[in-house]
Amino acid sequence: MSSALTEVRRPVLEPAVERGADRRKKPPSLRKARTFYLFVAPWIIGFVALTVFPLGYAFWLSLTDSDGLSPRTHFVGFQNYVDIFHDPLTLSSLGKTGLFALVTVPLSIFAGLLLAVILNQPLKGRGLFRALIYLPAVVPPVGAALTFRLIFDRDAGAANGVLSGLGANPITWLVDPNVRYVLYALVLWGCGGSMIISLAGLQDIPRELLEAAQVDGASYWQSFSRITVPLLSPVILFQVITGVIGSLQSFAPLLLSSGSLSGAGTVPQGNYLYMIHVFAQYFSASRFGYASAMLWLLFAVILLVTLVIIKVSARTVFYTVEPEGKR
Repeated sequence: MSSALTEVRRPVLEPAVERGADRRKKPPSLRKARTFYLFVAPWIIGFVALTVFPLGYAFWLSLTDSDGLSPRTHFVGFQNYVDIFHDPLTLSSLGKTGLFALVTVPLSIFAGLLLAVILNQPLKGRGLFRALIYLPAVVPPVGAALTFRLIFDRDAGAANGVLSGLGANPITWLVDPNVRYVLYALVLWGCGGSMIISLAGLQDIPRELLEAAQVDGASYWQSFSRITVPLLSPVILFQVITGVIGSLQSFAPLLLSSGSLSGAGTVPQGNYLYMIHVFAQYFSASRFGYASAMLWLLFAVILLVTLVIIKVSARTVFYTVEPEGKR
């Protein structure tokens, strides 16, 4: 009778044993998931604490009349955003920033591409020249701006020293209207970063295509304009986007003029860019709400300009590998 009960109970016990085995199989995957989240937790915490929270707090400030000192603030809605479009100085600084980006971004890309083409040739000591040209790109912006202040100082600067040696009168470089040219020179001085990116793109172009064009009788300019530039178009697009974003957020004129955040009012009008006005509103006028609204407006402008650039360049950028979105 006991054997009969065993036979009857066996089908009932076997599924229970199988379910227990299934439960024992799940913990390893659970441990893997926990390990994954444990490793990414520092990044997630940093992203939330250093990006999400500051952005949310800045947006809340943009809806208030906060001065950064008083604990009492009043909710004003979108009045700060309305005031931006009625502030001539804000609109003027935004226009100067757009002109600054329009001038410096193409110049930097062209200078970097020209240097990359030259240093891509089989020259002696080209490694040394590449390092020397790239070196200014790794100099901190503060150090570069202070160096240019010393070079273009009216009384003791090296630039006026050279002019004096040539018998010319000294020039007041750091005031309007000459100060904008000093700013352009400061930007071009760091074109080594653009050169390295363009050089990497040039070395990624298949040599067989250039050799085939040469066999077909194409000149160097024809090969460059019809093969090299189209294949470099993704690299150029990347540099355009990053260059525009960087130039619209530039605060180099502040360092070039005073070297401190409290000296935003000493920046010449020719170099009074949008971010300089933001600093002035934060640290001089204590208009934290208005300055936060200005930053959110700049974010919207950068996003819009980036989308326009990507949309316009859709038919002029050629990829050796088709993007996944277009497959």
